[in-house]
Parts: sequence; C-alpha cells; structure tokens
Amino acid sequence: MKIRYRQCAAVILTAALFFLGQALWVPVKAELGQWLLERSWSARLAGEGTLAPWPWADTEPVAVLEIPRLELRQLVLQGASARNLAWGPASLTPVSGRDIIVSGHRDTHFRGLTRLQPGDLVRMTDEKGTREYRVTWLDIIDSRHQEIVIDSARERLTLVTCYPPDAPLAGGPLRLVVTAVPASAG
Repeated sequence: MKIRYRQCAAVILTAALFFLGQALWVPVKAELGQWLLERSWSARLAGEGTLAPWPWADTEPVAVLEIPRLELRQLVLQGASARNLAWGPASLTPVSGRDIIVSGHRDTHFRGLTRLQPGDLVRMTDEKGTREYRVTWLDIIDSRHQEIVIDSARERLTLVTCYPPDAPLAGGPLRLVVTAVPASAG
C-alpha cells in the first residue's frame, strides 16, 4: 500500500513540475527574447550590420516601442508570426510606413495596454528616428466579425492584443485595439 502512495505522489509531483515549467516558459522566453533583441538592436545602431538575435532567428528587431507612463519599452520584431510573438511584439506592417500595426501578447509584452488612456504618449523609434504619437481611443473588437483596415493614406500607430488580459485561456476572439495619431496632429 505504501508503494502505491509513493508512486501516486511521484506522478502528481512530476505532473505539477511539468505544468509549472510550461507556465513559466512563456514569461521567461519573453524576457530572454527582449535581452537578445536588445543586443541585436544595439549592434545594428552601432553600424555592425544585422546581428541575428539568436542562431535560428528568422526575424530581427526593427524598432523600439515606448510608452513612458506605463514604463514600457519593447523591441519590435519584423513580421507578426506566432513564433515571433513569443519573443516580442511584432509589426504586421513596415515600421517605416504611415499606418503601422504592432501586435503583442496580452500576458507578456503588452500586458499593460489596458491601462492606456486617451492622450498617453507612445514613441516608435526605428533606424530613421523617433516618432511620437498620442493615444486617441481604445476599442474592443470581435475578430470574427471585425478587422483592422490598413490605410496607407493615414498616419497612425495601432497596437493590438488579445482581450481580456486575464482570460483563463489564450486565443479568444476579442482584441484590444489602441489607436494613436502623430502627437504633432493634436
């Protein structure tokens, strides 16, 4: 009888450690990713060319996104694939364009986005310089029925993340969409 209890306890402990490891992997990967991206970004700005953030990387940092009031500073990756989003926020459109869309995970890089308010300052710095934006509105959309339209005639920055931030399961249809326009426009 004692052996069964030990075996059961060992199985439960193993399962608990497995699930704990799974839960910790995403935030650890997010933090590690930003550190590796920072190295790559610094090399790029120093004129050392493109340094891959990690050996198997198929992306690179293309900008720095800052929201001073939230004390948020994130390196933005080129291309918003699921793999890239695990490492940092990623741009769906070129960061040098007029209508920029950046997506990030609600529970890591964009976890504070729900605290944004109209008027908050957002900075986007790429190799060409820094552009400042002011948040104009926040909206919750259902991705099954609404989509974000890219309009190259408009100058704006759109930040997108899943909603609600504390949902027990990832991948729901709701999205928080934060729209910001050039600070000089308002």
